[in-house]
Amino acid sequence: MERLKIKANYDLKHTLAKPLMEKAVYPWEVLPEIGNYIKEIGKTLGDDYHEVYENVWIHKTAKIFESAYINGPAIIGPETEVRQCAFIRGNALVGANCVVGNSTELKNVILFDNVQVPHYNYVGDSVLGYKSHMGAGSITSNVKSDKTLVVVKGYGENSGIRIETGLKKFGAMLGDFVEVGCNSVLNPGSVIGKNTNIYPLSMIRGFVPQGSIVKSGNVIVPKNDV
Repeated sequence: MERLKIKANYDLKHTLAKPLMEKAVYPWEVLPEIGNYIKEIGKTLGDDYHEVYENVWIHKTAKIFESAYINGPAIIGPETEVRQCAFIRGNALVGANCVVGNSTELKNVILFDNVQVPHYNYVGDSVLGYKSHMGAGSITSNVKSDKTLVVVKGYGENSGIRIETGLKKFGAMLGDFVEVGCNSVLNPGSVIGKNTNIYPLSMIRGFVPQGSIVKSGNVIVPKNDV
């Protein structure tokens, strides 16, 4: 279980959510707290942030396109771009130097610094680590089709992993430096260890260990074996 914990997959110096995440063991434990946490720290941000709407704080160096929609609570960090027709539904803590791209939708998320979700992505009830990237059209699926509570499970040699989360809505936890290929689907309860690459058109469910490559057919190999 150690490999699924926050300390194994995230460098917390790259997010304003550090105090929140330091209180948790697993990253998904922060999901119910994101909205209230944003409201709490938003009031403490310096003059470089402007509260442009109620509970929406945007850094003065962020670039927000006119057609983007941002609902609170939300924080948009320095040098971040929120591009055309992006839809930020609320409970979104977006770090520095991020890209929230055209027609991308965010809901109840933490994006660490330098995260890119640049083209037609849906990211809901998720935490994306430092310099993680979701290719065009890749999405998180955050509710099971039968609406039951999400359980985190393992693949292959990790098939003994089974963690009850108590959450109905749980998208994906991406560790630092995770690359998700175009048009992939991260099913509810996906936990991707840091420094992992996922091939395009993949369908992920459960825990993928850090330092892996997920190939076609969900074949997982360590990067060192490639």
